[in-house]
Amino acid sequence: MNLTELLASARAADGDASMTVGDEWMQGRSLFGGLQAAIGWLAMRTLVPEPMPLRTLQMTFIEPVPSGRVAATARVLRAGKNTLHVEARLENSAGLQASMLAVFGSGRASVVRRDLPAPAPPGPRRRMPFVAGMTPSFMQQFDVDLVGGALPFSNTHVHNVAFQLGLHDAGPATEAHVLVIADFVPPVALSWMPKPVPGSSLTWMLELLDADFAAQPLRDWRLESEMLAARDGYTSQSTTLWTPDGTPVALSRQSMVVFG
Repeated sequence: MNLTELLASARAADGDASMTVGDEWMQGRSLFGGLQAAIGWLAMRTLVPEPMPLRTLQMTFIEPVPSGRVAATARVLRAGKNTLHVEARLENSAGLQASMLAVFGSGRASVVRRDLPAPAPPGPRRRMPFVAGMTPSFMQQFDVDLVGGALPFSNTHVHNVAFQLGLHDAGPATEAHVLVIADFVPPVALSWMPKPVPGSSLTWMLELLDADFAAQPLRDWRLESEMLAARDGYTSQSTTLWTPDGTPVALSRQSMVVFG
């Protein structure tokens, strides 16, 4: 199933959400992190007035989430005049798998506005194909071209990578689709590796800059990532996401681990 089909198949009400996810969304031993966030978001959304957009998300990946039934429970921590702080937890019978904290906030009038610049023109496109048994299963959900930097496991010491990508999904684009797209980018440090090694996220912080992307097609989104620091197998990585029309829509920061 693609993301839109999974969201439609989910059961969500009163702070609870669950869906059955197949192996095609796995990333090694665990469910793709962007989909984990989408399931938590779905539980949160049952408690949040629909016009109130998602502004920030903080997530900690605690243990691998297997395929099959995945469930999340959400609760409102604080309801203010313009914002809602909401917590969600992905859990199974063995315990806590992932923890999320999000802020939903209504827009307010302000004289302050500063937009990020448009992305630089892309370099030559290099296709990143899905190869069963070699690339993570969730990659079959995406069309991906590398347009800057180096491919993972190419033994190339780059600090920046850029991707042009889309989902195999007719949409329409929702906050859940943005979460999934924003979490696609692998650790930049994997480009340094001469052979495949595991890499994963420990924590993820996402800030949404624009709430008006429902009309955007789910193709040709742009992701640019920079590895800001790395030591002892842990890396700090910053990412910017633009919609197909060049609108900056999200800023991401991740603490990641690489096993090499």
